[in-house]
Amino acid sequence: MTDQDRYIAGVPCWADAAFPDPAAAADFYSGLFGWDCEDTMPADAPGQYFMARIGGRDAAAVGSMTEGTTTTASWNTYVWVDDADATVAAAEAAGGSVVDEPFDVFDSGRSASFTDPEGALIRIWQAGAHRGSLAVNEHGGVTFNDLHTRDVDRAAAFYGAVFGWELQEIGPGAFMWALPAYGDFLEASNPGMRENMAAMGAPTGFENVVASVVRIDDADTQTPAHWGVTFGVDDCDAAAEAATRLGGTVLSEPMDLPWVRSTTIADPQGASFVASQFVPANTAGAGD
Repeated sequence: MTDQDRYIAGVPCWADAAFPDPAAAADFYSGLFGWDCEDTMPADAPGQYFMARIGGRDAAAVGSMTEGTTTTASWNTYVWVDDADATVAAAEAAGGSVVDEPFDVFDSGRSASFTDPEGALIRIWQAGAHRGSLAVNEHGGVTFNDLHTRDVDRAAAFYGAVFGWELQEIGPGAFMWALPAYGDFLEASNPGMRENMAAMGAPTGFENVVASVVRIDDADTQTPAHWGVTFGVDDCDAAAEAATRLGGTVLSEPMDLPWVRSTTIADPQGASFVASQFVPANTAGAGD
């Protein structure tokens, strides 16, 4: 870890997605978020990996699907870890299933992926030269990583064992994932952070939140457990209109929720995500 790192072990630090046509995906998201995308793979590489930047800072990436892949395009969540191999062992011991054994990504870092007991895929990142997303919590940057699950208690047991996460209730029946050490880390790097959150009316302990929990409705028998990504936007309604104009599909119209106005969008290749505008006035029901 370096003095400039914005992550500690157990905190989501990166998001990417694989597409049949990554260049087209880069064009879509650049039009929507204003990303500057650069293919960072060697010229003779079999695939592409477009690094998306905001003001020169890495925000996310879109790349090629591995040959023979039959899954649909989707956004991936990566969690920062100190030891990828040890984390994979912990995931297996907690009932997870390994999808990709730990492997080195050039000098950028070491990665692996596994599913939780309900089948949601998550990836891990042991940082080398690449230190995760630098552009976050702004227009075009990731603001949240979201676990969609039917069994919150089983998820809590798994992610608690693997990453040290705890469920934090932010409202009646509404939960997020909290990492007890994260608030101290943020306060040290940004003194006054806790005071500012309290002044905005944030729930007690919100500074420790690292991800969200979305409970899949019992009546929904089609949606599998999965991890999703939320991107920040300056104007939710304008983002929905732009996504449609660029060939995407609005899956849920913009709506007001506690703290935000958000919409769910599918890009032209089928990867879905949430676009969320921070609206401090929408505090009703945000918790105590």
